[in-house]
Amino acid sequence: MSQAIGNTALAYARVWHHVDATDRVLGKLAERIALVLMGKHKPIYDPSVDCGDYVIVTNSRKIKVTGKKEEQLLYRKHSMYPGGLKETPYKHMQDRKPDEIIRHAVSGMLPKNKLRDRRLERLRIFPGIHMGVQGANIMKSWDDGTLPPNYDPTRITTAKTLQENWKKGTTKQS
Repeated sequence: MSQAIGNTALAYARVWHHVDATDRVLGKLAERIALVLMGKHKPIYDPSVDCGDYVIVTNSRKIKVTGKKEEQLLYRKHSMYPGGLKETPYKHMQDRKPDEIIRHAVSGMLPKNKLRDRRLERLRIFPGIHMGVQGANIMKSWDDGTLPPNYDPTRITTAKTLQENWKKGTTKQS
């Protein structure tokens, strides 16, 4: 008697997604990342089951916000001591901790339950284009459904092709 892997076992397998945050709007990008972390893009989605995928975000320094949010947006944290409220403007946050901007936005779009921290652990954010050894795990790369101008459907995106793109200075599929 042989054992076969069913379709549900393959559907629960976690895939690594790559996102280039260059010139992307923060809210729309965070919404899309939250959907992938929750697993809502899979046919087997269940709110009580953690079936989401991994997401790697590169170029987090180049993220954009709309309107006057660049001057008005404040990030607040409190040390729980009297007078311990710290406010950091968006511009300073973008210089010092660009990964925290995206992590804070995605965290606000995930459900506030016990699975939230586990889902956020699968989010990896890098300020530049280099993502180290984690780039070898990438299976899918997406840009809101728009294809790059030099897209070739016959060429498969692998870790090797991503490394070639890094050497050229681009991160999109070629």
